[in-house]
Amino acid sequence: MGAKKEDDGELLHSFMRIGLNEKTAKNTLVNAKLSANLAAVIDEANIENGCDKSVGNLLYTVAAKFPANALVHRPLLLDYIVTLKIKKQDQLEAALSFLELKGPENFEVKVFEEACGVGIDVPIEEIISTVEKVLEENMAQILEQRYRINVGNLCGQVRERHPWADARNIKKVIDEKLYELLGERNEADNEKPIKKKKEKAEKVKDEVPVADVSPVPPEEELNPFLIFPQPEENVKVHTEIHFSNGTVWRPHNTKDKLNKHMEITKGKVYTRFPPEPNGYLHIGHAKAMFVSFGLAKERNGDCYLRFDDTNPEAEKQEYIDHIQEIVEWMGWKPFKVTYTSDYFQILYDLAVDLIKRGYAYVDHQTPDEIKEYRERKVDSPWRNRPIEESLKLFDDMRRGLIDEGKATLRMKQDMQSENYNMYDLIAYRIKFTPHPHSGDKWCVYPSYDYAHCLVDAIENVTHSLCTLEFETRRASYYWLLEALDLYLPYVWEYSRLNVTNTVMSKRKLNRLVTERWVDGWDDPRLMTLAGLRRRGVTSSSINAFVRGIGITRSDNSMIRLDRLEFHIREELNRTAPRTMVVTYPLKVVITNLEPGTIINLDAKKWPDAHADDASAFYKVPFTNVVYIEQSDFRIKDSKDYYGLAPGKSVLLRYAFPIKCTEVIYGDDKETIVEIRAEYDPLKKSKPKGVLHWVAQPSPGVDPLKVEVRLFDKLFLSENPAELDNWLGDLNPNSKEVIPAAYAVPTLASAVLGDKFQFERLGYFSVDPDSTSEKIVFNRTVTLRDSYTKGGNK
Repeated sequence: MGAKKEDDGELLHSFMRIGLNEKTAKNTLVNAKLSANLAAVIDEANIENGCDKSVGNLLYTVAAKFPANALVHRPLLLDYIVTLKIKKQDQLEAALSFLELKGPENFEVKVFEEACGVGIDVPIEEIISTVEKVLEENMAQILEQRYRINVGNLCGQVRERHPWADARNIKKVIDEKLYELLGERNEADNEKPIKKKKEKAEKVKDEVPVADVSPVPPEEELNPFLIFPQPEENVKVHTEIHFSNGTVWRPHNTKDKLNKHMEITKGKVYTRFPPEPNGYLHIGHAKAMFVSFGLAKERNGDCYLRFDDTNPEAEKQEYIDHIQEIVEWMGWKPFKVTYTSDYFQILYDLAVDLIKRGYAYVDHQTPDEIKEYRERKVDSPWRNRPIEESLKLFDDMRRGLIDEGKATLRMKQDMQSENYNMYDLIAYRIKFTPHPHSGDKWCVYPSYDYAHCLVDAIENVTHSLCTLEFETRRASYYWLLEALDLYLPYVWEYSRLNVTNTVMSKRKLNRLVTERWVDGWDDPRLMTLAGLRRRGVTSSSINAFVRGIGITRSDNSMIRLDRLEFHIREELNRTAPRTMVVTYPLKVVITNLEPGTIINLDAKKWPDAHADDASAFYKVPFTNVVYIEQSDFRIKDSKDYYGLAPGKSVLLRYAFPIKCTEVIYGDDKETIVEIRAEYDPLKKSKPKGVLHWVAQPSPGVDPLKVEVRLFDKLFLSENPAELDNWLGDLNPNSKEVIPAAYAVPTLASAVLGDKFQFERLGYFSVDPDSTSEKIVFNRTVTLRDSYTKGGNK
């Protein structure tokens, strides 16, 4: 015990020497895994006499996120940190994202350094110039709010244009420029705004208090929503900003238009989460929810759950019900549930107005003709037809007088633009299909490109947030709103969430389900949120995973599955009580214990359980017949083997040492059917190996039988979506069913939703297939990740 305290004292001193405060250092020490990782990182980085706090925080992040076997290039990364080539948290995040995808054979230093901003030094003159532009764009708000303006937001706008610039220099220049513009502070400037107290998060039932082991030290966590402007900033001169796919627009609301909008919204943030009800939500939607609901919650605003139901052929009530259920399960509360179909009449009226303004026409080209003409940048033969004629034909479309496929309403945009999404997009098409929400009232339906921006404006959305594939549609989004003289929300695109060893295309997911490659939308092997929930993953661990990834525009990375599993383990380690299950039982007869004798023992639900806390223990019977895993016995012993072998002793967890005295074979003289052993009731022997086990509750009665389902990655390749024959990449061993595992008696009372750590096997959750006759457990995640330095095991 004395040696342990001495070791802890040395580690605590080592952690504090790299700049961690005493509280964080002590919390780290409580977590054995994190503590060992951090000690290893400090040793690998050759930090003998301490280091600057900024360097220490980066080392802490590496230790918390990536043990040595999870990142091939960890030594290289540590070298970049200690030599100050990587100085900031955002540089480190970029480096980690880059390195997760690169193996030893294709790593390029130059490409790596460019990806994480090594050696990029933004001159102070360039920072000053950009600050002046940002202040000019926000001038109306600055003059109104003076020093009460959100300086962090201004800094974020500068950082968006110079991501590797020194944040301290940016803040210093902004402060100097504000002083030049506003002069000395007055009494009103010094009044602090009244902040609402944040509600305390509810404690998880039966949660065991543990140290804070978030991947980034608490003092270094950043608010991911600082990149978004306030609603009142949404008035700017017309500008075009160059992004990855060409030029895209920013909103330029007039002062009158913005004032009218602000009068309705009272300055609140309004966002929307707009899924199409044509399938189940997947983990990519978890990020979309986090961004839209999260921004609204962080700014004390509201977020709509809006169903983008413009395609009745693909939509079902089943999907609508599922989406509402999953949004609630993920912890989000919509301000209001709406449907694009709620606004069909308004949208139709706006389409009529668009025709009258000369910005839309009825077209009779076939889909193939439209595609050909757009590719050649050639106008439709009907593009310049008289407005009255288009109005008459559009009314005929609405009344069902034109056959399906014989006419569409197209927006008259810019056929010579460099942006394909400005080539006269379709606004309305004819579909004689009943709608799941509006019934058979309509036979013309708006397109996504027409409807989504208009409904954003109708619902007074302040921030229209979507993934990067919609970036090139920003021009058509603003074009339509300007053509109808409507309010322009702030549009911002962020990177999709792509996870390895899975597919997240709804088309591919639908095929997996309908062709029965998996057992439904909630199959635990899928990255659907229903599948993850059934597997036993919690919504809070998914949200922690998404928050850790951040909200960025970097769209060239795929997140490794083990990063999600890290967050799952972190939570289940705190909340899932321990218990014992044997999956492939091997009978062990204790020859020196009288048959019928039952010794009731205490087993720990939690590793740090206190002896005086009865609720932290459960009872297990120890009898003369126990069962161990078949893999925990072998005939030939070795030094690196800690299981049972002839003449060898092991400790049965929470019970006694046993020694193998005899091996009983089956009729084939090869199959081992039983082990004979003697137990040490006084526990004088101290074997190294510790095994989990389950005993017969009484003579001749088998232990509790449960079904155990083990899941692995659904696909063998990290990115199966890139493969032509992606179905051929399905992992044939992605699911293993063990129909008759043996469990301790207390698991007989387990109910749906209960989660456990089966000692030495992993974390498990009760499946909905469970019955009163048999409980079914799904393995949520293994105790350790399945990655080594060389790749997958």
